[in-house]
Amino acid sequence: MSQDKKSAARLSRRTVLSGAAAVGVSSGLSTAVRAQAVAEVKVGLIVPLSGIYTRPGQVMRMGAEMGIEHINAKGGIKSLGGAKLKLVVIDCGDTTEKAKNAAQRMVAQETDLVAATGSYLSSFTLATTEVTERAQLPMLTLSYSDLITDRGFKFIFQTAATASRQSELGLPELMKLAETAAGKRPKTVAMIMDNTATSVATAKALKEKLFAQEGLQLTVDEVWTPPLSDATPLIQKVRSARPDLLLFMPNAVSDAKLGLEKINEFGLGQGKIPTVSFSITIAEPDMLQSVSPEAVQGIMTIVANWGTKGHEDLIAELKQKYKEPWMTQNVISTYGDMWLMKDALEKAGKADRLAVADAFRTMDGGPSRYYPGGELKFDEKGRRVGAGVVIVQWQNGIPVTVYPSNLALAQPFWPKKA
Repeated sequence: MSQDKKSAARLSRRTVLSGAAAVGVSSGLSTAVRAQAVAEVKVGLIVPLSGIYTRPGQVMRMGAEMGIEHINAKGGIKSLGGAKLKLVVIDCGDTTEKAKNAAQRMVAQETDLVAATGSYLSSFTLATTEVTERAQLPMLTLSYSDLITDRGFKFIFQTAATASRQSELGLPELMKLAETAAGKRPKTVAMIMDNTATSVATAKALKEKLFAQEGLQLTVDEVWTPPLSDATPLIQKVRSARPDLLLFMPNAVSDAKLGLEKINEFGLGQGKIPTVSFSITIAEPDMLQSVSPEAVQGIMTIVANWGTKGHEDLIAELKQKYKEPWMTQNVISTYGDMWLMKDALEKAGKADRLAVADAFRTMDGGPSRYYPGGELKFDEKGRRVGAGVVIVQWQNGIPVTVYPSNLALAQPFWPKKA
């Protein structure tokens, strides 16, 4: 072969190889672009949908569904080419063992989840996050226990103020309200509670610091294991002590009903002993299946979130779509979690759980809209920065937000002890 022919052959081969390489690069870029423009992104909701905690799980699902519907209707995840969010719902049951097993199934079977939220009861969240942490799946939670974010985990993000923080923020406000409205501060307090992680954490803060700080003497201190079979012995002790204030802390709807029934049966309701909770449960619509609106009138509860001023359109939609009479923390917080996941995905720019977790860690989304107080930002423990509380009070058959004043839908009052 002549030299000219050899040169031409080499040039031809280089041209072919160069062209092939260019096609390969082009194909690779095309693949990368397609990888960003995914059709859907799966997020998880792991909550109790069977057993005694079914009701909270059901309304958390409502909040998640509303959030995803609104996000998808507004164009989905724009950084992923308009990808739609898809909700994967997992029943965590009504025991810590069932919750742990459900989490194990979730991470094994739903390997393309990029984030999840749950699991209502702090005891369940403590169990499920042991599993999600190992799977490096970022998990949002509305649960209260301080232990959830005291374990050094890197993939758990707590949107609610911790139980101890809620006590620190809420109890002094209650005492101020009593002094302003009733002319004097309570001096004695009875506390009856279940032994779930949230209640234990709340009681710890109260007994170790806050009761003494607020000049309260604890005269009754009783604990039960859910489900409560008979509230009579508990309420008998309260009636005998006649405290200035009763702290009643159930986390199962059935327990709350039994307790309220006995409180009224023993003649302690309707303000005869001002009753306060640190529980979403006491203000669930189901309470009115067991007691009259008059029986719960004035009862207050300190919680991490509730339907407040600024949520009117969402509350109206919840009523219309699900026939729910009001918006509890379980709805509004889970709704907000969907938007947090969207923001993290937009920041991450890819449907990858590690990238989403990093987006949560570095998020600085400004003032919070769907949670009270603080910022859409997490500290080194995974706690939302500046998370606040709301105080909800039963008024005329509806539990309404009465504190803080900028979010309140009604003015609070202090029930007068008979």
